[in-house]
Amino acid sequence: MASEAFKQRFVLDTSVFLTDEIRHDGESLEDALDRFLELIANARLNLGISCYVPPTIHDELTTMLEARDVDDDIYSKLNTWVIRKHPDRYAVSIPANVVYSFVDEMSERVDRGLRVSEKAVREAEQRGDEPLEDHDHKTETDAVISDLRDKYRSALRTGVLDSREDFDLLILARELEAGVVTEDNGIIAWTEDFGLRYIRGREFPDLLEQYLTAVDPESKRTID
Repeated sequence: MASEAFKQRFVLDTSVFLTDEIRHDGESLEDALDRFLELIANARLNLGISCYVPPTIHDELTTMLEARDVDDDIYSKLNTWVIRKHPDRYAVSIPANVVYSFVDEMSERVDRGLRVSEKAVREAEQRGDEPLEDHDHKTETDAVISDLRDKYRSALRTGVLDSREDFDLLILARELEAGVVTEDNGIIAWTEDFGLRYIRGREFPDLLEQYLTAVDPESKRTID
């Protein structure tokens, strides 16, 4: 059977569902999600392609969708066609070098964060606590603190595994020998260390469409 060649597993990140890159011109988030989930359903039924999320990512995603007030039908399709599975954290092994590199990187990032903090303290001392010229309630110190938060977050978190959701995603993909689908550059960077294949979220709908068309050109009618 031709569809046998396309049977694959993918683990999806929250960013895949929320990125503007999966939307057509003028398409709302809700319409884009509905179309995307219909496409996932089609791939599951016609090609045996399975899409997974760890429960931690499912919870994160549904919380974000609730804040955007999406229709209940979206949740129904999400729960039907995207499989929730806990990663087997006890059975999946991680190379010691990955842990070693992580510890080494975090040590370097802590030092980087310390330097950012020291610089902010000196700047606050120089600028004092006078009100900003263009702001009634914000002082010079407030401005330094705001800048410190952005730079500190960038120094410690950008490009690193900084949440259990990210870790669960990678562990589950390793367990299932699945591809990682994400828009998060930090996760993409770690797929190499975990020996995983990945595809950017913006490219995933087109990949599924190409698979479906290759097996049955008529199948594309159900997702247009």
